[in-house]
Amino acid sequence: MSNGIEFAHVPVMVDEIVAAFVGIPAGVIMDGTLGGGGHSEALLDADERISILGVDRDAAALASASQRLARFSGRFRASHRRFDDVDGAMADAGVTELSGALFDLGVSSHQFDAVERGFSYRASAPLDMRMDARDPVSARDLVNESDETELVRILREYADERFAVRIARAIIAARPVEDTVRLADIVAAAIPAPARRRGGHPAKRTFQALRIAVNAELDVLPVALDHAIGRTVKGGRIAVLSYHSGEDRIVKERFRFHSTGGCQCPSHLPCGCGAERTVKLLRVASKPSVAEMERNPRSTSARLRVAEVI
Repeated sequence: MSNGIEFAHVPVMVDEIVAAFVGIPAGVIMDGTLGGGGHSEALLDADERISILGVDRDAAALASASQRLARFSGRFRASHRRFDDVDGAMADAGVTELSGALFDLGVSSHQFDAVERGFSYRASAPLDMRMDARDPVSARDLVNESDETELVRILREYADERFAVRIARAIIAARPVEDTVRLADIVAAAIPAPARRRGGHPAKRTFQALRIAVNAELDVLPVALDHAIGRTVKGGRIAVLSYHSGEDRIVKERFRFHSTGGCQCPSHLPCGCGAERTVKLLRVASKPSVAEMERNPRSTSARLRVAEVI
């Protein structure tokens, strides 16, 4: 692994995830964000009736998780794809239907800790942030080639950054920007001193926004959810762990759409538009336990939503 760092990702809300899939029909659960394989391992240990189709765009994740899950023999298959390509991943594995799907939208510890990947503002590295090295656009491209309007949009839309204009102008004035620490310093200097003293590192939101933009995370999420629901059998479940408001809004909206069939009839009247519900909601924005948040601070912002296909 890169720099000798093992691909590790402490699975968030693992007990709740296992519980979410109890009683589903026997078959295949697609882990659309395989990461280090922690959730998949727990699911395979918990239920001998299920197997896992592990999907990840990160080749390092696939290699490490495949090794970790090798003891499950024929119950684990892997696909090197983006998680919105549900049909492609299923075709890779010869799977025709799913008994469930899991999406853990968090960034793995390895991706932050492998300095050369450029995800972290805490160590000097080339600006990159690509989860899949095959992708053509890196954070360096966005930082050095986007105009002010586009940079402001990225910062506001993907991180709710209140100082987006100041940061965008500072970045443009400092170009070319090639290094993570250099970018973090530019961002910090652009933010008023009182704001720098609260809410964690002042560059945290900027790095989050760039990572989301580079990897098109919010663009592919609704497609992935719709396709997963469409390929999951009756009684199967979809579980999603999100970590910021933009992700959670999308999950909430798509689950609500499928739970109503898109019906917009007045709530006090019977549906007259012919909409058909495809899921029922089981969990709504559950949080990790206090003990887990203390044990794993990166879980603090996690929210779990679960729906069952009907």
